[in-house]
Amino acid sequence: MTQSNPINSAPRILEAPEISEENGNYPTPESEWQQFGNHNWRASDLSEHLHQAMIDIGDGIELCVEAGGNPNNPPLLMIMGLGSQMIFWPNNFMKRLIDAGFFVIRFDNRDIGLSSKVQIDGLPRISQLKMMMRLQTGLSNKGAQVAYNLTDMAEDTARLIKALHLNKTHLLGASMGGMIAQIVAARYPSLVQRMALMFTTTNRAFLKPPKPKQLYTLINRPESHSERDIVRHSVWFMKTVGTPGHVNVRMVRDIAKIRYQRNFHPLGTVQQLNAILASGSISKYSKQVKAPTIVLHGSADGLLPASQGRVVAKTIPNAKFHLIEGMAHDIPEYYQPYMVDLISNHLLEK
Repeated sequence: MTQSNPINSAPRILEAPEISEENGNYPTPESEWQQFGNHNWRASDLSEHLHQAMIDIGDGIELCVEAGGNPNNPPLLMIMGLGSQMIFWPNNFMKRLIDAGFFVIRFDNRDIGLSSKVQIDGLPRISQLKMMMRLQTGLSNKGAQVAYNLTDMAEDTARLIKALHLNKTHLLGASMGGMIAQIVAARYPSLVQRMALMFTTTNRAFLKPPKPKQLYTLINRPESHSERDIVRHSVWFMKTVGTPGHVNVRMVRDIAKIRYQRNFHPLGTVQQLNAILASGSISKYSKQVKAPTIVLHGSADGLLPASQGRVVAKTIPNAKFHLIEGMAHDIPEYYQPYMVDLISNHLLEK
Protein backbone atom coordinates (compact mmCIF):
# COMPACT_ATOMS: atom_id res chain seq x y z
CA MET A 1 0.00 0.00 0.00
CA THR A 2 1.21 3.47 -0.84
CA GLN A 3 2.33 5.27 2.29
CA SER A 4 0.38 8.48 2.81
CA ASN A 5 -0.11 11.18 5.38
CA PRO A 6 -3.88 11.72 5.66
CA ILE A 7 -4.97 15.12 6.91
CA ASN A 8 -8.55 15.58 8.02
CA SER A 9 -9.65 18.92 6.62
CA ALA A 10 -13.39 18.64 7.14
CA PRO A 11 -14.76 22.00 8.33
CA ARG A 12 -15.42 22.00 12.06
CA ILE A 13 -18.91 23.35 11.52
CA LEU A 14 -19.89 20.05 9.91
CA GLU A 15 -18.54 17.80 12.64
CA ALA A 16 -21.30 15.62 14.05
CA PRO A 17 -22.65 17.14 17.27
CA GLU A 18 -23.81 15.30 20.33
CA ILE A 19 -27.40 14.41 19.52
CA SER A 20 -30.10 12.27 20.96
CA GLU A 21 -33.36 10.71 19.85
CA GLU A 22 -35.26 13.36 21.83
CA ASN A 23 -34.17 16.24 19.58
CA GLY A 24 -35.58 14.56 16.50
CA ASN A 25 -32.22 14.31 14.71
CA TYR A 26 -31.19 10.81 15.66
CA PRO A 27 -32.56 8.11 13.33
CA THR A 28 -35.35 6.14 14.96
CA PRO A 29 -35.78 3.63 16.31
CA GLU A 30 -32.32 4.17 17.79
CA SER A 31 -31.82 0.53 18.79
CA GLU A 32 -31.90 -0.63 15.16
CA TRP A 33 -29.05 1.72 14.21
CA GLN A 34 -26.80 0.48 17.00
CA GLN A 35 -26.01 -2.58 14.88
CA PHE A 36 -23.83 -0.28 12.75
CA GLY A 37 -21.55 0.65 15.63
CA ASN A 38 -21.25 3.58 17.99
CA HIS A 39 -21.37 6.48 15.53
CA ASN A 40 -22.72 9.97 15.98
CA TRP A 41 -25.52 10.23 13.40
CA ARG A 42 -27.43 13.42 12.68
CA ALA A 43 -29.93 14.51 10.07
CA SER A 44 -28.28 15.02 6.67
CA ASP A 45 -28.04 18.54 5.32
CA LEU A 46 -28.06 17.10 1.80
CA SER A 47 -31.12 14.83 1.79
CA GLU A 48 -34.29 14.54 3.83
CA HIS A 49 -34.10 10.76 3.47
CA LEU A 50 -30.68 10.27 5.05
CA HIS A 51 -28.59 10.72 8.21
CA GLN A 52 -24.91 11.61 8.31
CA ALA A 53 -21.88 10.70 10.43
CA MET A 54 -18.10 10.95 10.31
CA ILE A 55 -16.74 7.40 10.45
CA ASP A 56 -13.17 6.75 11.62
CA ILE A 57 -11.77 3.88 9.54
CA GLY A 58 -8.26 3.98 10.99
CA ASP A 59 -4.85 5.30 9.93
CA GLY A 60 -6.05 8.85 10.51
CA ILE A 61 -8.76 8.69 7.85
CA GLU A 62 -12.37 9.67 8.45
CA LEU A 63 -15.06 9.24 5.83
CA CYS A 64 -18.21 11.34 5.68
CA VAL A 65 -21.06 8.84 5.39
CA GLU A 66 -24.80 9.10 4.86
CA ALA A 67 -27.32 6.31 5.32
CA GLY A 68 -31.07 5.88 5.18
CA GLY A 69 -33.96 3.51 4.89
CA ASN A 70 -34.97 0.58 7.05
CA PRO A 71 -31.78 -0.56 8.86
CA ASN A 72 -33.10 -4.12 8.83
CA ASN A 73 -33.17 -4.17 5.03
CA PRO A 74 -30.22 -5.46 2.96
CA PRO A 75 -27.39 -2.88 3.05
CA LEU A 76 -26.32 -1.28 -0.23
CA LEU A 77 -22.99 0.57 -0.14
CA MET A 78 -22.66 3.06 -2.99
CA ILE A 79 -19.20 4.08 -4.26
CA MET A 80 -18.95 7.24 -6.35
CA GLY A 81 -16.53 8.11 -9.14
CA LEU A 82 -13.63 10.43 -9.87
CA GLY A 83 -13.71 13.75 -8.06
CA SER A 84 -17.38 13.33 -7.19
CA GLN A 85 -18.82 13.98 -3.77
CA MET A 86 -21.56 11.63 -2.61
CA ILE A 87 -24.16 14.24 -3.59
CA PHE A 88 -23.65 13.04 -7.18
CA TRP A 89 -25.85 10.09 -6.21
CA PRO A 90 -29.15 11.87 -6.99
CA ASN A 91 -31.56 12.13 -4.07
CA ASN A 92 -34.40 10.73 -6.18
CA PHE A 93 -32.22 7.76 -7.06
CA MET A 94 -31.44 7.19 -3.38
CA LYS A 95 -35.15 7.36 -2.49
CA ARG A 96 -36.03 4.86 -5.21
CA LEU A 97 -33.45 2.42 -3.86
CA ILE A 98 -34.82 2.88 -0.33
CA ASP A 99 -38.33 2.19 -1.64
CA ALA A 100 -37.01 -0.89 -3.46
CA GLY A 101 -36.06 -2.38 -0.08
CA PHE A 102 -32.46 -1.36 0.61
CA PHE A 103 -30.71 0.32 3.52
CA VAL A 104 -28.60 2.69 1.43
CA ILE A 105 -25.17 4.03 2.37
CA ARG A 106 -23.19 6.61 0.39
CA PHE A 107 -19.95 8.35 1.30
CA ASP A 108 -17.29 10.80 0.21
CA ASN A 109 -14.16 8.97 -0.93
CA ARG A 110 -10.86 10.10 0.59
CA ASP A 111 -9.67 13.44 -0.75
CA ILE A 112 -13.16 14.67 -1.62
CA GLY A 113 -16.09 16.30 0.14
CA LEU A 114 -15.88 16.19 3.93
CA SER A 115 -13.72 13.07 4.11
CA SER A 116 -10.03 13.22 5.05
CA LYS A 117 -7.59 14.80 2.65
CA VAL A 118 -4.22 13.32 1.74
CA GLN A 119 -1.24 15.67 1.60
CA ILE A 120 2.23 14.36 0.78
CA ASP A 121 5.02 16.89 0.49
CA GLY A 122 7.59 16.56 -2.26
CA LEU A 123 5.57 14.63 -4.84
CA PRO A 124 6.82 15.46 -8.34
CA ARG A 125 4.51 17.00 -10.94
CA ILE A 126 3.45 14.38 -13.44
CA SER A 127 1.93 14.57 -16.90
CA GLN A 128 -1.51 13.00 -16.72
CA LEU A 129 -1.79 13.08 -20.52
CA LYS A 130 1.46 11.12 -20.82
CA MET A 131 0.22 8.62 -18.24
CA MET A 132 -3.04 8.23 -20.18
CA MET A 133 -1.10 7.47 -23.37
CA ARG A 134 1.09 4.93 -21.58
CA LEU A 135 -1.94 3.24 -20.07
CA GLN A 136 -3.73 3.08 -23.41
CA THR A 137 -0.73 1.53 -25.19
CA GLY A 138 0.05 -1.08 -22.56
CA LEU A 139 2.95 0.66 -20.83
CA SER A 140 3.04 0.62 -17.04
CA ASN A 141 2.73 3.68 -14.81
CA LYS A 142 3.62 1.68 -11.72
CA GLY A 143 6.77 3.72 -11.12
CA ALA A 144 4.92 7.03 -10.96
CA GLN A 145 5.07 8.72 -7.56
CA VAL A 146 1.46 9.33 -6.58
CA ALA A 147 -0.28 9.96 -3.28
CA TYR A 148 -2.17 6.64 -3.34
CA ASN A 149 -3.66 4.13 -5.75
CA LEU A 150 -6.97 2.36 -6.27
CA THR A 151 -6.13 -0.47 -3.89
CA ASP A 152 -5.74 2.12 -1.12
CA MET A 153 -9.18 3.48 -1.93
CA ALA A 154 -10.57 -0.05 -1.98
CA GLU A 155 -9.04 -0.58 1.45
CA ASP A 156 -10.94 2.51 2.64
CA THR A 157 -14.19 0.96 1.43
CA ALA A 158 -13.47 -2.40 3.06
CA ARG A 159 -12.64 -0.66 6.34
CA LEU A 160 -15.87 1.30 6.14
CA ILE A 161 -17.83 -1.94 5.74
CA LYS A 162 -16.10 -3.28 8.85
CA ALA A 163 -16.54 -0.04 10.82
CA LEU A 164 -20.28 -0.16 10.14
CA HIS A 165 -20.43 -3.87 11.09
CA LEU A 166 -22.16 -4.64 7.80
CA ASN A 167 -20.63 -8.10 7.42
CA LYS A 168 -21.79 -8.93 3.87
CA THR A 169 -23.15 -6.02 1.87
CA HIS A 170 -24.22 -5.28 -1.68
CA LEU A 171 -21.98 -2.89 -3.63
CA LEU A 172 -23.04 -0.34 -6.23
CA GLY A 173 -20.10 1.36 -7.95
CA ALA A 174 -20.17 4.08 -10.60
CA SER A 175 -17.22 4.83 -12.93
CA MET A 176 -14.09 4.92 -10.71
CA GLY A 177 -16.34 3.65 -7.93
CA GLY A 178 -17.02 0.59 -10.07
CA MET A 179 -13.30 -0.08 -10.29
CA ILE A 180 -12.97 0.26 -6.52
CA ALA A 181 -15.92 -2.11 -6.06
CA GLN A 182 -14.27 -4.76 -8.25
CA ILE A 183 -11.09 -4.61 -6.16
CA VAL A 184 -13.04 -4.84 -2.89
CA ALA A 185 -15.05 -7.82 -4.15
CA ALA A 186 -11.86 -9.59 -5.25
CA ARG A 187 -9.79 -8.90 -2.14
CA TYR A 188 -12.58 -9.21 0.43
CA PRO A 189 -15.10 -11.76 -0.90
CA SER A 190 -16.44 -12.35 2.62
CA LEU A 191 -17.63 -8.72 2.74
CA VAL A 192 -19.55 -8.62 -0.55
CA GLN A 193 -22.90 -10.28 -1.20
CA ARG A 194 -23.73 -9.09 -4.73
CA MET A 195 -22.54 -6.26 -6.91
CA ALA A 196 -23.91 -3.79 -9.47
CA LEU A 197 -21.56 -1.70 -11.60
CA MET A 198 -22.40 1.37 -13.67
CA PHE A 199 -20.42 2.81 -16.60
CA THR A 200 -17.09 1.47 -15.40
CA THR A 201 -13.99 -0.27 -16.77
CA THR A 202 -11.18 -2.74 -16.10
CA ASN A 203 -8.71 0.04 -17.03
CA ARG A 204 -6.67 -2.33 -19.18
CA ALA A 205 -4.72 -1.34 -22.27
CA PHE A 206 -6.07 -1.09 -25.81
CA LEU A 207 -9.69 -0.49 -24.81
CA LYS A 208 -11.71 1.84 -26.99
CA PRO A 209 -10.62 5.30 -25.77
CA PRO A 210 -12.88 8.19 -24.78
CA LYS A 211 -14.08 10.46 -27.54
CA PRO A 212 -11.84 13.55 -27.83
CA LYS A 213 -14.47 15.95 -26.47
CA GLN A 214 -15.13 13.77 -23.42
CA LEU A 215 -11.42 13.06 -22.91
CA TYR A 216 -10.83 16.81 -22.72
CA THR A 217 -13.05 16.97 -19.61
CA LEU A 218 -10.37 15.05 -17.68
CA ILE A 219 -7.65 17.62 -18.33
CA ASN A 220 -9.47 20.93 -18.84
CA ARG A 221 -9.52 23.23 -15.81
CA PRO A 222 -11.92 26.04 -14.84
CA GLU A 223 -10.81 29.60 -15.53
CA SER A 224 -10.41 30.28 -11.81
CA HIS A 225 -11.28 28.84 -8.41
CA SER A 226 -14.16 31.28 -7.90
CA GLU A 227 -17.59 29.79 -7.25
CA ARG A 228 -18.91 31.33 -10.48
CA ASP A 229 -16.23 29.72 -12.65
CA ILE A 230 -16.48 26.38 -10.86
CA VAL A 231 -20.26 26.30 -11.43
CA ARG A 232 -19.81 27.23 -15.10
CA HIS A 233 -17.18 24.52 -15.50
CA SER A 234 -19.49 21.97 -13.85
CA VAL A 235 -22.31 22.79 -16.27
CA TRP A 236 -19.96 22.46 -19.24
CA PHE A 237 -18.66 19.15 -17.87
CA MET A 238 -22.12 17.63 -17.43
CA LYS A 239 -23.31 18.86 -20.82
CA THR A 240 -20.26 17.14 -22.31
CA VAL A 241 -20.40 13.76 -20.55
CA GLY A 242 -24.10 13.63 -19.60
CA THR A 243 -27.01 12.09 -21.45
CA PRO A 244 -28.06 14.20 -24.46
CA GLY A 245 -31.43 15.83 -23.87
CA HIS A 246 -31.52 14.84 -20.19
CA VAL A 247 -29.07 17.19 -18.48
CA ASN A 248 -30.97 19.31 -15.95
CA VAL A 249 -28.86 22.47 -16.02
CA ARG A 250 -30.58 24.06 -13.03
CA MET A 251 -29.96 20.94 -10.94
CA VAL A 252 -26.34 20.78 -12.12
CA ARG A 253 -25.82 24.39 -11.01
CA ASP A 254 -27.43 23.75 -7.63
CA ILE A 255 -25.29 20.67 -6.99
CA ALA A 256 -22.14 22.50 -8.12
CA LYS A 257 -22.85 25.31 -5.64
CA ILE A 258 -23.45 22.85 -2.80
CA ARG A 259 -20.28 20.96 -3.68
CA TYR A 260 -18.23 24.17 -3.78
CA GLN A 261 -19.60 25.52 -0.50
CA ARG A 262 -19.40 22.14 1.23
CA ASN A 263 -15.72 21.61 0.45
CA PHE A 264 -13.63 22.83 -2.47
CA HIS A 265 -10.46 20.75 -2.82
CA PRO A 266 -9.30 20.49 -6.46
CA LEU A 267 -6.13 18.59 -5.48
CA GLY A 268 -8.34 15.66 -4.51
CA THR A 269 -9.61 15.21 -8.07
CA VAL A 270 -6.06 15.39 -9.42
CA GLN A 271 -4.82 12.79 -6.95
CA GLN A 272 -7.76 10.47 -7.61
CA LEU A 273 -7.10 10.62 -11.37
CA ASN A 274 -3.42 9.93 -10.68
CA ALA A 275 -4.52 6.89 -8.65
CA ILE A 276 -6.47 5.54 -11.63
CA LEU A 277 -3.61 6.12 -14.06
CA ALA A 278 -0.91 4.72 -11.75
CA SER A 279 -2.97 1.61 -10.88
CA GLY A 280 -3.28 0.51 -14.48
CA SER A 281 -5.30 -2.56 -15.36
CA ILE A 282 -7.44 -4.08 -12.61
CA SER A 283 -8.30 -7.13 -14.73
CA LYS A 284 -6.51 -9.44 -12.29
CA TYR A 285 -9.01 -8.35 -9.65
CA SER A 286 -12.00 -8.49 -12.00
CA LYS A 287 -11.20 -12.13 -12.78
CA GLN A 288 -11.24 -12.98 -9.06
CA VAL A 289 -14.70 -11.57 -8.32
CA LYS A 290 -17.00 -14.24 -6.92
CA ALA A 291 -20.01 -12.03 -6.12
CA PRO A 292 -22.84 -12.24 -8.68
CA THR A 293 -22.46 -9.07 -10.74
CA ILE A 294 -24.54 -6.96 -13.08
CA VAL A 295 -22.93 -4.32 -15.34
CA LEU A 296 -24.99 -1.37 -16.64
CA HIS A 297 -23.65 0.93 -19.33
CA GLY A 298 -25.16 3.65 -21.51
CA SER A 299 -24.91 3.41 -25.29
CA ALA A 300 -24.18 7.17 -25.53
CA ASP A 301 -21.29 7.21 -23.04
CA GLY A 302 -18.41 9.04 -24.70
CA LEU A 303 -16.16 9.12 -21.62
CA LEU A 304 -16.10 5.36 -21.05
CA PRO A 305 -17.49 3.79 -24.24
CA ALA A 306 -19.98 0.97 -23.76
CA SER A 307 -17.48 -1.55 -25.11
CA GLN A 308 -15.47 -1.01 -21.91
CA GLY A 309 -18.48 -2.09 -19.87
CA ARG A 310 -18.81 -5.19 -22.03
CA VAL A 311 -15.17 -6.02 -21.26
CA VAL A 312 -15.93 -5.71 -17.53
CA ALA A 313 -18.84 -8.14 -17.86
CA LYS A 314 -16.71 -10.59 -19.86
CA THR A 315 -13.83 -10.41 -17.39
CA ILE A 316 -15.88 -10.92 -14.21
CA PRO A 317 -16.99 -14.57 -14.05
CA ASN A 318 -20.69 -15.01 -14.87
CA ALA A 319 -21.42 -11.27 -14.89
CA LYS A 320 -24.44 -9.98 -16.81
CA PHE A 321 -24.31 -6.93 -19.07
CA HIS A 322 -27.17 -4.50 -19.77
CA LEU A 323 -26.82 -1.79 -22.40
CA ILE A 324 -29.08 1.21 -21.70
CA GLU A 325 -29.94 2.87 -24.98
CA GLY A 326 -29.37 6.62 -25.11
CA MET A 327 -27.81 7.00 -21.65
CA ALA A 328 -24.34 8.49 -21.19
CA HIS A 329 -22.04 8.95 -18.15
CA ASP A 330 -24.61 10.06 -15.59
CA ILE A 331 -27.81 9.00 -13.80
CA PRO A 332 -30.64 10.93 -15.49
CA GLU A 333 -34.07 11.08 -13.87
CA TYR A 334 -35.67 9.54 -16.97
CA TYR A 335 -33.64 6.32 -16.69
CA GLN A 336 -33.72 5.93 -12.91
CA PRO A 337 -36.84 3.71 -12.60
CA TYR A 338 -35.44 1.27 -15.16
CA MET A 339 -31.99 1.28 -13.57
CA VAL A 340 -33.34 0.74 -10.06
CA ASP A 341 -35.50 -2.10 -11.36
CA LEU A 342 -32.47 -3.81 -12.92
CA ILE A 343 -30.32 -3.26 -9.83
CA SER A 344 -32.89 -4.36 -7.27
CA ASN A 345 -33.94 -7.44 -9.23
CA HIS A 346 -30.32 -8.54 -9.42
CA LEU A 347 -29.26 -7.72 -5.87
CA LEU A 348 -32.39 -9.10 -4.22
CA GLU A 349 -32.51 -12.24 -6.33
CA LYS A 350 -32.90 -15.33 -4.18
